[in-house]
Amino acid sequence: MGIPAWIGPYRVQRLLGAGSFATVWLGHDPALDSRVAIKVLAENWSHDLRVRERFRDEARLLRRLDHPRLVRVHAVGELPDGRPYAVLALADGGSLRDRLAAGTPPVPPALDLLDEIAAGVAVLHRERVVHRDLTPGNVLFTSTADGERVVIADLGLAKALAAASGLTARAGTPGYMAPEQDDPLAVVDTRSDVFGLGRLGLRLLGGPGPRPHLDGVPAPVVAVLRRATAPRPADRYPDADAFRAALRRAAGPPDDPATRRPGRAFPAGEGRPVSRAGSAAGRRVARRLGLAGALILVAVGATGGDATRPTADGRWGRSGPVSVLLPAGWRAAGTGWAGRYDARGRLEPALVVSPDPGRWATDPTMPGAFVGLSATLGRWSTPADFVAQRPHADCVAAPVRRVRRGATVWVVARFTCPAGRPVLVEAAARAGRAGLLYAQVVPPPGSGPDVVDALLAGVRVRPG
Repeated sequence: MGIPAWIGPYRVQRLLGAGSFATVWLGHDPALDSRVAIKVLAENWSHDLRVRERFRDEARLLRRLDHPRLVRVHAVGELPDGRPYAVLALADGGSLRDRLAAGTPPVPPALDLLDEIAAGVAVLHRERVVHRDLTPGNVLFTSTADGERVVIADLGLAKALAAASGLTARAGTPGYMAPEQDDPLAVVDTRSDVFGLGRLGLRLLGGPGPRPHLDGVPAPVVAVLRRATAPRPADRYPDADAFRAALRRAAGPPDDPATRRPGRAFPAGEGRPVSRAGSAAGRRVARRLGLAGALILVAVGATGGDATRPTADGRWGRSGPVSVLLPAGWRAAGTGWAGRYDARGRLEPALVVSPDPGRWATDPTMPGAFVGLSATLGRWSTPADFVAQRPHADCVAAPVRRVRRGATVWVVARFTCPAGRPVLVEAAARAGRAGLLYAQVVPPPGSGPDVVDALLAGVRVRPG
């Protein structure tokens, strides 16, 4: 295969990859002085009008969705021979297929990665689009100013749900393709993508094959993957959001009542309530939180001191390397972020600060904040993306702003809500190599942005 010197106005540097439908080249955009990926329809399909239109549909779909969890389209064009091409944002971190070639990751980061993949597929499902070809080669990694992000690629087989069934061509990759995709008369919908997510999960956790062996994987997680890959679509989760919620419950601490309550999903990114030392009061709080769909609680364990003791004004609340300067009259509780684990399988650090940490999760009038640090989230998400995942649809959002406090730049979104907590603030920041800092703040009634900014200014991360 010869290397073209130019594709449209883009100088071609080298081949990135070739498949049955398209070839992808590394190109340079001289106008913006940046590298791009240029996807060109393969020559053997150039005279098939149906395939050419499918190629263009992919570019149109990506352009319409324009989401950071999906590969972005910069431009489209046509070669002199009539073949269409699309100029895409370069995923310079390679693919999941490349990384799996070097071995499977430990269980906690593998589950975090599967969660991120499901979040990308959920973007499609909310737009009533089914991908139909979820494979390790279609999960890409792209560098950002803050680290790295997972993006979903290759929507060439994607279809709107209204047109995803009935006399469609066989489409998908063996091993990841749902059984119904092999039947041109079968209904292909979001449950077909759930099957693909389940197969990706098995591959990430080292259990491919017809009878996977998942040594060291928690039994609830295995049950989620088995349901996701059920032969009958009716036996699977209905869509990627439902799969992701079930996976989060299954990956939670084993003594978490919420993980034993089927059908109860927690909002994306939020932790789950865990009682302290199995106390009856703690279990009652956990039950209330599970039924109410609480915001965030942390798992309080025995990792260094009693964080629930009263703290004098101006003192610090701490959880591992995370410290928060406490406002006057506030206390701290918590030593771990429920459902978030580091590479060694330990809970990542987090704490709640409030005048009454025990009431903060259940009393909408109680001000306070959850502050957590996640190294795993830091590898897959940026602060802006993490905040964008918390839209609070029933609330009115103020413009997102950035707050610099020393070397830390916080991305801050403030919501005014008609019910429950009247004001809710979501904030995230990069904490150097330590990962992603996240804060969810309920400010005191009547307070302005300066109160939230002061609290964020008091968050510190001790170098590891």
